[in-house]
Amino acid sequence: MNAMRPALAITLLAALTSPVNARVFTLPPAGESVIGREERIIAGREDTLIDIARFNDIGYDEILNANPGVDAWMPQNGSTVILPHMHLLPDAPRQGIVINTAEMRMYYYPGKASGRAGTVESFPISIGRSDWNTPLVNTKVTRKMANPTWYPPASIKKEHLAKGDPLPDVVPPGPDNPLGKYAIYMSIPGYLMHGTNNENGIGMQVTHGCMRMYAPDIERLYQTVPIGTSVSIINQPYKAGWREGVLYVEVHPWLEGTHPSLINNKTLLTKLVEKQLKEFMDYPVDWEAVEQARIEATGIPVPVGPTVTPIAF
Repeated sequence: MNAMRPALAITLLAALTSPVNARVFTLPPAGESVIGREERIIAGREDTLIDIARFNDIGYDEILNANPGVDAWMPQNGSTVILPHMHLLPDAPRQGIVINTAEMRMYYYPGKASGRAGTVESFPISIGRSDWNTPLVNTKVTRKMANPTWYPPASIKKEHLAKGDPLPDVVPPGPDNPLGKYAIYMSIPGYLMHGTNNENGIGMQVTHGCMRMYAPDIERLYQTVPIGTSVSIINQPYKAGWREGVLYVEVHPWLEGTHPSLINNKTLLTKLVEKQLKEFMDYPVDWEAVEQARIEATGIPVPVGPTVTPIAF
């Protein structure tokens, strides 16, 4: 969807229970990292950003960061809303599942079919709170289950009991099950990729460490991801990469609980950009644009140099 007139607000809201599926992108060529294109729509006062995010398969924090000047709950009529469908692929092997906690987004690289270009699929996710961090590990998919039963661990039961909201020992499948309709288990016990009975938290740092997903996204993942698929969970708030001779940087806000010495660290971003320049020493980086991207932290890839054809040394 590339445009939406204010008159379409009612149509949008009526369809919000069924967000679009994850976007499938052709893998960029070797040496390039940018996928997708930024899109913009026109919203009205009835179009909250959380509704627009759900309808367009975007996480909550993700759409807020991309639209800092738009009222999240009551946009002005005619407000331009950026849909951040452009991403830099994380600095990780392009295989299996890669989860970048910093951007609360998952990338799935299916095996390349014979005679076809490779693809990558992208999904927004929720991750663990600062006191229940999603672990940064290399693991793999061990099993998948439709209509899963939830057995609340003792730690979560204790937390709920302290709030006066005791949990049962077993939560059967159904609308009250916080795992939703599908669950994907990994070799790290207790951490899952799953659906949810509360999609308003997708794209936020709100879970007990699991990765929550919109219903269409987890269903697609359940249907397509084989047992044994590798899963790499990383934390990269700063990313840099190329598209068609242009260098981009992408900056996300640091997660809650990050050590103060790392938050907004200029040196880390500078070194990341310099790493991209090792093969293209003559590329004229706009360092002011790099700094502005770091300050704004919109999560949107920003060009930080002219369109040229770099010459590798």
